[in-house]
Amino acid sequence: MSGSTLVSTEELSSDPAELRVFDCRFDLAKPDWGEAEYRKAHIPGAVFAHLDRDLSAPKTGKNGRHPLPDPDVFAQWLSSKGLNKSDRVICYDAGSGAMAARLWWLLRWMGHEDVAVLDGGFAKWTKEGRPVTSDVPSYPATSYPSEYDENRTVSYRSIQRNLNGTFLLDARSPARWRGEQEPIDPEAGRIPGAKNRFNMDNLNADGTFKDPSALREELLKATFKRDPREIIHYCGSGVAACHNLLAMEVAGLPGGKLYAGSWSEWIADPSRPREKG
Repeated sequence: MSGSTLVSTEELSSDPAELRVFDCRFDLAKPDWGEAEYRKAHIPGAVFAHLDRDLSAPKTGKNGRHPLPDPDVFAQWLSSKGLNKSDRVICYDAGSGAMAARLWWLLRWMGHEDVAVLDGGFAKWTKEGRPVTSDVPSYPATSYPSEYDENRTVSYRSIQRNLNGTFLLDARSPARWRGEQEPIDPEAGRIPGAKNRFNMDNLNADGTFKDPSALREELLKATFKRDPREIIHYCGSGVAACHNLLAMEVAGLPGGKLYAGSWSEWIADPSRPREKG
């Protein structure tokens, strides 16, 4: 098993190598749901990663709904879970991969290249009758380094300084992108000039990712064939955008950047411009 994008349920079941598995199930409307489900049943050996508590920094009211964790704090959490920089990591969630992609991106941000998302997630795993357990594993603590790649992110300040010269790709649904509805944040709309690629369009009907060639064609169209390194990805709070970043890598289009604060941070300052329609 190799690569740093996706792994199949068959590969995860059959590979004899020592793996570290993280369960990232989460529901924005019910923040305790994922951990409760994990305690009922999860893939053997998996530890739980909570989006709000483990994969985000505390909210201030101005830094978005899921601000990036402090690298030192995140490294301490990885250390407490017994992770080594050399470990092969598999992340999964309930199915779509959006929550798992957040941890995938964070680990890549920290320089951990050997990490992949389980294609189809826990839904596919259980549908196929693969083993689950309620046993919560324990791993000896390690000392995970708190290095990170600042070039993988951009700030709202950077976007504001060059708004007309920045290519933004919004991962939210088309209705949210157009500003017709906003079920989560207090204001509807988008960052001016942003194009749309709904992250759920990366998937087949069964919740697995589309074929790389199909993804490549669709993503090149959505980005007007821009150099992937020039694309800044955002969404509501920096989670679904990671799904698009993962899809870009699956399609052979790596190098995009994340605006982690996303729409929820952008609208915290009334002076920042908005757009609808």
